Amino acid sequence: MAIAAERSRDDASLVAEKLKVVRQAQAAWARTPISPRVEVLRGALAYFDRQREEIATDITTLMGKPLAQSRNELNGFFERAEFLLETAEAALAPETLPEVEGFHRRIEHVPLGVVFVISAWNYPLMISLNGVLAALLAGNTVLLKHASATAPIGDHFEAAFGNIASHPGLLRHAFASHQDAGDVIRQRQVHHVIFTGSVQGGRAISRSCGEAMLDCHLELGGKDSAYVAADADLLAAAETIVDGCMYNAGQSCCGIERVYVDDNVFTEFVDHATKLIEAYQLGDPTDATTTMGPLADPRAAEVMEQQVAEARAGGARVVRGGQRKMIDGATFFEPTLVLHPTAGMAIMREENFGPLMPVMRVSDDEEALSHINDSDLGLTAAVFTASRERAEKMASHIEAGTVFMNRCDYLDPALPWTGYKLSGRGTGLSHHAFHGLTKRKAIHFKLPPG
Repeated sequence: MAIAAERSRDDASLVAEKLKVVRQAQAAWARTPISPRVEVLRGALAYFDRQREEIATDITTLMGKPLAQSRNELNGFFERAEFLLETAEAALAPETLPEVEGFHRRIEHVPLGVVFVISAWNYPLMISLNGVLAALLAGNTVLLKHASATAPIGDHFEAAFGNIASHPGLLRHAFASHQDAGDVIRQRQVHHVIFTGSVQGGRAISRSCGEAMLDCHLELGGKDSAYVAADADLLAAAETIVDGCMYNAGQSCCGIERVYVDDNVFTEFVDHATKLIEAYQLGDPTDATTTMGPLADPRAAEVMEQQVAEARAGGARVVRGGQRKMIDGATFFEPTLVLHPTAGMAIMREENFGPLMPVMRVSDDEEALSHINDSDLGLTAAVFTASRERAEKMASHIEAGTVFMNRCDYLDPALPWTGYKLSGRGTGLSHHAFHGLTKRKAIHFKLPPG
């Protein structure tokens, strides 16, 4: 396995220089009206369109995603970007209150200053965009710290947003250590933090922000569930859930990691799922026939092997896969189907971030709901059913930021992206994303007579 890229980390003095650039650029950018901001950023985004194939190849080279999936990430990137561009002006417009004679009252959405975006490697374009573009549209400037494994993607963001002729310095990419990133926060060199990563990492960021009295937006882990009711379209459910488990080698925060199936349709669902899982092709992610690439972090294989071993020892049946596989020096994990786990097993409780699909029988909706909510994490949940009434009833009780019916593992840019419990706090996407990246200013004028 070849080294994809090498670079030196930015030392504290270089990080400070980059911070100085974005701080100096922020005041003029904040004074720029929202409509020109939108047009400037729309123009900057054209960089990603011009460099589509180069960026897709970089993603595949850096983290192993099949090239077709990397190209698809660019499609999702532009879908999200267009939604944010189109909705920014209305979302950030001042709110005028009902008239009171002799007074003028309104609420303004004021930029925070410098937003520190700490991004992740699994969807290196889309995750970064969620914070970067919303922050810039809101009148902030950005210090971006991309994950080490995909740091060159951060350089693409700086190439697009950092050197705009009319507004230079809106973004700088800092290849900083965890220690230096923590110091930036604790020393209040930024005004807000957006972090995407593990619960453990989120706790560390939250502690640093707490010391500095800064707000933070945390997008953390998931142990996302799917429930297949007795009336579901079983083939469609199997196709959707298997893809939700296996896409990007399972390295998705909202990927499906536990499945509950009504006892009456369990066997038929499993038959469909088994055939789909058997069809995956592991190999070189640049090969068009490859449908699953290697793990970005080989250490994840050990976690998954431990979960599978515990499940097998506890009486679960491993139908397919269950272990790592080395191909050309890269670490893969076999697409894995595990039947009859119990609720207390790690495979049903602890995030593994890999292509594991544990399937558990349940007797009815109530039992499924009990298992879905029996988790410290609450990012998404999916209900597969022909009945909207059933889906609505379950959604009203499910403890998750997003509840799907007959789909999963997808972010609609018009809907808020948020987590319950340990899956995070704050909101990305939708028009609500802008309000976490601004502060409210109350304008309360007593007008002179006449």
